[in-house]
Amino acid sequence: MLRDNMTSIVQKIARQALVTFRNPSSFGDKAFLGNQCKLQSLMTEIRAADLKIAPRKVDSASTPLPHNPPVTYMHICETDEFSMGVFLLKSGASIPLHDHPGMYGMLKVMYGKVRITCFDRLDKSTSVASDTQFSPPLLPFQRGALRRSILGSVGEFTEESGPCILTPDRNNLHQIDAVDGPTAFLDILAPPYDPDDGRDCHYYKVLQSAPDSEDKKADGQKEVWLMEVSQPSEFWCGGEPYPGPEVKI
Repeated sequence: MLRDNMTSIVQKIARQALVTFRNPSSFGDKAFLGNQCKLQSLMTEIRAADLKIAPRKVDSASTPLPHNPPVTYMHICETDEFSMGVFLLKSGASIPLHDHPGMYGMLKVMYGKVRITCFDRLDKSTSVASDTQFSPPLLPFQRGALRRSILGSVGEFTEESGPCILTPDRNNLHQIDAVDGPTAFLDILAPPYDPDDGRDCHYYKVLQSAPDSEDKKADGQKEVWLMEVSQPSEFWCGGEPYPGPEVKI
């Protein structure tokens, strides 16, 4: 085994992620928060060169679909406890608003700039009042797909920024937009998506209230209604090889 000072930073991140997320019963306690802080510090240090990733140039001519996915993913490693990889977004691309059921996450920009819009879901049992109107109006069956939420935060992140963190209760739903050109970010999710274990990815859109509806606030934050939708047709994710240091778990 390599001495620690010769270990790649991505290997150190993977080891720390395993320590942080290997015991779900500890999530939220003092030891977990301490390990999460160590992971956050390591994520703050990493740069694109550590993964042997070079910033992409602004896309020139677009190629015919489906050979030109707006987003690609480099798989680095995955265990039962966490997954880690790099998402690469082309200029103007977005990862639509989606959730991470019961999951923690940490996102660190490698190059370029992203805008992350986060939402927090409120009481899952809350149903929309029958007199609540939207523009355009909803069909009756669509009301069952609504989720009461609040706009948590909107921020822009670059390689000089610290990581963006999500938990099962905070910033768990987010949309990620490439700003001013191509971008890439290192992504950790814990535990990984697993539809068989209740962790499937769901997509949403923000509904606009009718003009005569009053905007509500929850604890001073803007309350919104999100509607679950199918994966948007303009979004899909391709794969590409990871060129960086090998990670062993």
